[in-house]
Amino acid sequence: MPPPDPLDAAVAQMLVGDDGAFRTVYRAVHPPLLRYLTVLVGAGDAEDVASEAWAQAFRDLDRFTGDADGFRGWVTTIGRNRALDHLRHSRRRPTDDRAVEEMVDLLDDADVEGDTLGRVQSQAALALVASLPRDQAESIMLRTVLGFDAATAGQILGKSPGAVRAASFRGLRQLAKKIDREP
Repeated sequence: MPPPDPLDAAVAQMLVGDDGAFRTVYRAVHPPLLRYLTVLVGAGDAEDVASEAWAQAFRDLDRFTGDADGFRGWVTTIGRNRALDHLRHSRRRPTDDRAVEEMVDLLDDADVEGDTLGRVQSQAALALVASLPRDQAESIMLRTVLGFDAATAGQILGKSPGAVRAASFRGLRQLAKKIDREP
């Protein structure tokens, strides 16, 4: 039998209205959720999508029952749904009305190299995962970054645990090939 999750007590206290417990749970759950959402919608929109997910979770907190792992799964499902809504919405609207030539001029004053070097490692890893087919990327993020077992990840994705394990395996194999090809 696995040891109890140390976050279980904070989730229980959060459910009875303890604001300090909510902060504790948020601090533990938000960073991996944000990394997952970054793979789905990109770094530029992940914070907004996460904020929408937390707002909905806070509004619907009285509907949740369960432990820390259940809460992580619940918030991740909300985040995934908000991300998919965001992607559907962003496909329908133009991102910028300016011509490409006008936008290239905006880069002249930017310290692209300095900005890039500051974020290279984590962004490169997330970009590498994001370059995989979505089912593989999500399976890897849910299993490795968020730490869900195959059954919980399957519930979030609407797939069987076996399908999640297979997608994770295929994705990790593709990542290994991509890394081997890097100079």
